Amino acid sequence: MIQANGIFKSYGQLKVLKGIDLHISKQEIVSIIGPSGAGKSTLLHILGTLDKADQGRLVIDGTEVNKLNDTAMAAFRNKKIGFVFQFHHLLPEFTALENICIPAYIGGTSKKDAIKRAEELLDYLNLSDRKTHKPSELSGGEQQRIAVARALVNSPAIVLADEPSGNLDTKSAHDLHQLFFRLRDEMHQTFVIVTHNPQLAEMSDRTITIKDGKIQ
Repeated sequence: MIQANGIFKSYGQLKVLKGIDLHISKQEIVSIIGPSGAGKSTLLHILGTLDKADQGRLVIDGTEVNKLNDTAMAAFRNKKIGFVFQFHHLLPEFTALENICIPAYIGGTSKKDAIKRAEELLDYLNLSDRKTHKPSELSGGEQQRIAVARALVNSPAIVLADEPSGNLDTKSAHDLHQLFFRLRDEMHQTFVIVTHNPQLAEMSDRTITIKDGKIQ
């Protein structure tokens, strides 16, 4: 699903990634751990095509993404990659249903089909009764599950999560972790997760440790 070879990234004189080689299979849950400043989030942003490597080759779902121009890259990202962030990034003026639909609308899905898919995900996540609620009316755990639904609305090849349970209480974090594995088993979803949560790392199919810009 993901093949990264020789990934280097610097910001000015600061060398952040120093030759990352990584292979992630379909339907695998991989956690990336390591100390702050090790390069975990930078790697995730490169895997998500939100940032570009200075050097290296990246293939996602059979596409060599570093050869795409900016327009093609944006379309590929919208269709193939879902994102879940620590602070949800839900738009406060929109309802849960509307927030989930946004990536589908961006990708050109009709309003009817986008709403149908969003409602299916809300039902799957047991949140159908919250679809007209705005983010401020939802708990932290509910907001994060809405963010997961938004990440899934375009049926992406891979979901990338950056500290997804870092802002949740213990129960909500546990429920979110269980959801990831349910999605892996039932929807055949692939996850790459940057986390400081030892429970999530231990549950994952594989844990990758990054230190000083290299995989240990």
